[in-house]
Amino acid sequence: MPEKTPRELHLLGSFVNTLEKEFDERPDEEALDSPEALRGWMRDHGIPVADPLDEQDLQRATDFREALRRLLRANNGATLDSPVLRQLREAADSGLIRVEVDSQGRAVTVPANPGLGALFARLLAAVADSQAAGTWERMKACAADDCEWAFFDESKNRSRTWCSMEVCGNRAKTRAYRARRKQD
Repeated sequence: MPEKTPRELHLLGSFVNTLEKEFDERPDEEALDSPEALRGWMRDHGIPVADPLDEQDLQRATDFREALRRLLRANNGATLDSPVLRQLREAADSGLIRVEVDSQGRAVTVPANPGLGALFARLLAAVADSQAAGTWERMKACAADDCEWAFFDESKNRSRTWCSMEVCGNRAKTRAYRARRKQD
């Protein structure tokens, strides 16, 4: 993610991008391929993990990741459907946060409990904080269905559609061109 990406949105993008979708005959690359990988990702990103994580936790985490991806796609013009909202609300219910005061006197949100709920709390707090700060609309998922990479839109008018104009944008324009030529 670019340097201008707010820290919490960088965290959210890093989580969503733990799945790199199939691209030009390359299979999907899943970073969260085991409960141990999920535990490692959480630990590496400062999210407290006290409970042992199992396959069901891994499934809940990857389902949550895909719901976040749908939320980011909505920032790029896609429709946000009720099952996604329901899933995010359920994650919010299990991912409680509390407010602490840090050494500089700033109020900060932190997960109330360790484990999978901490993951949900930390990432949903990032969404809420960025919405309050006015940066949320800039966090998007690539419009290319075979990509959907999370990225921070740094364009002045917030109109970026693809994670990379050179790759996804070019492929979309090439497809559109070929479709127009086929109709002629």
